[in-house]
Amino acid sequence: MPTRTTSRRRGTVVVALLATAALVLTGCSDDAGAGPTAAWSDSWVTAQQAAVDIWSPNWSTSGFSDHTVRQVVRPTLGGDEVRIKFSNLFGERPLRITAATIAEPGDGAAVRADTVRPLLFDGTASTEIAVGAETTTDPVGFTVTALRPVTVTIYLAEETGPATFHQIANATSYRASGDHAADPAATAFTETSSSWYYLADLEVDTAGAEGSVVTFGDSITDGAEATTDADNRYPDVLATRLAAEGSARAVLNTGISGNRVLIDSDYTGASAKTRFQRDVLDRDGASTVILLEGINDIGASELDEPWVQPNPEISADQLIAGYRELIALARVDGLRVVGATLTPYKAAPYFSERGEAVRDTVNAWIRSSGEFDAVIDFERALAAPDDPDAIAPAFDSGDHLHPSPAGYATMAQVIALADL
Repeated sequence: MPTRTTSRRRGTVVVALLATAALVLTGCSDDAGAGPTAAWSDSWVTAQQAAVDIWSPNWSTSGFSDHTVRQVVRPTLGGDEVRIKFSNLFGERPLRITAATIAEPGDGAAVRADTVRPLLFDGTASTEIAVGAETTTDPVGFTVTALRPVTVTIYLAEETGPATFHQIANATSYRASGDHAADPAATAFTETSSSWYYLADLEVDTAGAEGSVVTFGDSITDGAEATTDADNRYPDVLATRLAAEGSARAVLNTGISGNRVLIDSDYTGASAKTRFQRDVLDRDGASTVILLEGINDIGASELDEPWVQPNPEISADQLIAGYRELIALARVDGLRVVGATLTPYKAAPYFSERGEAVRDTVNAWIRSSGEFDAVIDFERALAAPDDPDAIAPAFDSGDHLHPSPAGYATMAQVIALADL
């Protein structure tokens, strides 16, 4: 499938074409030894959140001061050059990164010494990122192989304040006191976290890459209850399937646990409607989005906890209207939109018969409306044979809402690759 070009990238392409035409007309050549302009595509991303401390301890609310943070991610598209995007979208003060490196991981927090490369910002080792902004490093020669982990390390010498982060990483991040950005050893990294901090995007140069698949949703896309450091969320398994088929397509996970289609939250992120532009439409090289979200809109009204406030009752008509807005936005930007049915949740903490009726109505619309380019029936793939409102025990993580690793694998396996 051809790579979709966003409006932002169309402008870049036009500038490049005009520059090339000018060189031809004047008889000039490009800079000596310079190759063609790289075509950058996202290989790994995560959705950004404001600092919050719910569900499990993390470092976001206290931030960092004279700390080195080492984080491991799994790219889904290969290339010989790489750029990293860092985010201060939700910071309260400018973020200064004193030093940053990229390397191949070793055991635990260690990295392979011969692979450590500095990451530069306009040719310098440090940068300052304004509040509400993001910045991308200079390109660096570093071979990225699809599905092979990469380690990114940053040294934060100055006090950061609350950190922009992604809470449910299902990956171990490491922290050390002092500057250990280029230190290959694990010894200094005595603290761990299961979140990612400031790390937003890994891009690779990808001439000839196919359009990427953005998986957009809540905790079931994010991978709640998946195995830490095992890369067994449903988007991970989908990426493995595509790679096995020889497809050069990235799979980009933009799930946020607790997220809702219609309601913004200080705890679980901006709503799908609010963040769709940033987390889907602005992804370089994206051509397809899988939309799986809405169960938290349905269930939140049954809870009386701070993280779900505000939590009005949401009707099927309201949720369908929200889906239609997302579909329209994707269509304008040229994306293929794949709808996914909402998975069973009987016996989950916020289950109700009212909510189940909403879920049934929404799922019937997803299957039959014809408003999606394709449909993935995750509900039927995970449902118990004797009770379609419940997750099958073999696929239940134990909370009756989130799939187990076997459930996530089943979700990925029922996706028809030709529909993406």
